[in-house]
Amino acid sequence: MILETREIGKSFGSVLALRGVSMRVEPGSVTCVLGDNGAGKSTLIKILSGVHRHDSGEYLLDGVPTVLDSPRQALDLGIATVFQDLAMIPLMSVWRNFFLGSEPRRSLGRFDVAAARRIAREELRAMGIDIRDVDQPVGTLSGGERQSVAIARAVYLGAKILILDEPTSALGVKQAGVVLRYIVRARQRGLGVVFITHNPHHAYPVGDRFLLLNRGVSLGEYAKEEIALQELTTLMAGGAELEQLEHELRSQ
Repeated sequence: MILETREIGKSFGSVLALRGVSMRVEPGSVTCVLGDNGAGKSTLIKILSGVHRHDSGEYLLDGVPTVLDSPRQALDLGIATVFQDLAMIPLMSVWRNFFLGSEPRRSLGRFDVAAARRIAREELRAMGIDIRDVDQPVGTLSGGERQSVAIARAVYLGAKILILDEPTSALGVKQAGVVLRYIVRARQRGLGVVFITHNPHHAYPVGDRFLLLNRGVSLGEYAKEEIALQELTTLMAGGAELEQLEHELRSQ
């Protein structure tokens, strides 16, 4: 599946949240969407995941113009989103959270607990995720482990496009590394990954393409070979503004 937006836009009343943003996500690749707070990342992710309808431009799946009415419709089409809150229940076990809302059933519609435990353990292992005990409450896992469980769940449920909303923002260096490793695993399994982040040092090692947003407007989309980490960081930070600030501080 190829996901593409062409000149997509979204307004909330008189507030223009997104204007003329184009991007492309292909199987087996990671597209990183970077921007500071207020850049339009949240609006874009909600359009991609079916929370909001776009007002202008085109949203295409495999070249077909598409309008999503809900996250459930997006999921049915193979677009899974892992939001920052992860939609997990801390006191429930790992395996129970793994199947939340998509429980395997036996005859007469009964929840197949044995199958759920077995499948959760096997799928986590297939992604290289080492969870000590799938019966432990998911709240006892580290932040990186919880993110990895959410990623493995999306892969198991048949996602072709995986959208990750700031998965490393609240994590330390080691735990962020855990999540980045599983992003690469998802890419290796043929998924198209959209990695939303404000941290170019997290995006650059795993990204294949980079879309930069600033105040709802695209600053450009670049292939990895077209842009170096330093240039990416400078564009994100607003190089001209930083130079002006440095000049002002020196003159005082």
